Amino acid sequence: MNPQMQRLYQAAKDLKGITGQAALARALGSSSQTLHNWELRGISKQGLVLAQRIIGCSASWLETGAGAMSIAGTSNVAPAPVGGRSIPLISYVQAGAWTDVVDNYQPGDADEFLLTDLELSSSAFALEIKGDSMLPEFKPGDRVIIDPSISPQPGDYVVAKNGEEEATFKKYRPRGVNERGDVVFELVPLNEDYPSMRSDVTPIRIVGTMVEHRKYRRRT
Repeated sequence: MNPQMQRLYQAAKDLKGITGQAALARALGSSSQTLHNWELRGISKQGLVLAQRIIGCSASWLETGAGAMSIAGTSNVAPAPVGGRSIPLISYVQAGAWTDVVDNYQPGDADEFLLTDLELSSSAFALEIKGDSMLPEFKPGDRVIIDPSISPQPGDYVVAKNGEEEATFKKYRPRGVNERGDVVFELVPLNEDYPSMRSDVTPIRIVGTMVEHRKYRRRT
């Protein structure tokens, strides 16, 4: 078992009297499958923050084993509320399979969930940015939360698909209306080294609109 999860199980027992995977999953508002994945690969960054908020153990201690287990009386900062709504972090392939009629995402549909306090539809999901087509605003590893129920406005960022297996994340720019009354729009990468896509040249379907962007600071 990953050492981070060994520490989490220890903290849950010592600080909250919680024992076992199922009980810990319920306390965290996560699934047993998520905890199983953490047992294999380590706790996600969001999971560390969640455990600190709910269990009361130090996220730094969970991650590294250094310092005190409990945050009580050891810090001059307190964990900020991150909301109670779990949004599944899915793949671009899953996003590309989205349809107008979509069931709510269930535990097991994703290996990781993001917590938010936004009021979103039941079909909202999160994606992790990959590649450099949206630099400098969106870096690889950043996460975005998408709500399919929100129609994009000029300048919004959207997830769209063109009939292929994967979806794409780009800036939305309307370009007028065609003879059928359909809005013609362009999907624009922020990195000028990449080409734009137009809906009157390539059939494109908007999956959803970005409602939150999470940047993660990294040190090299």
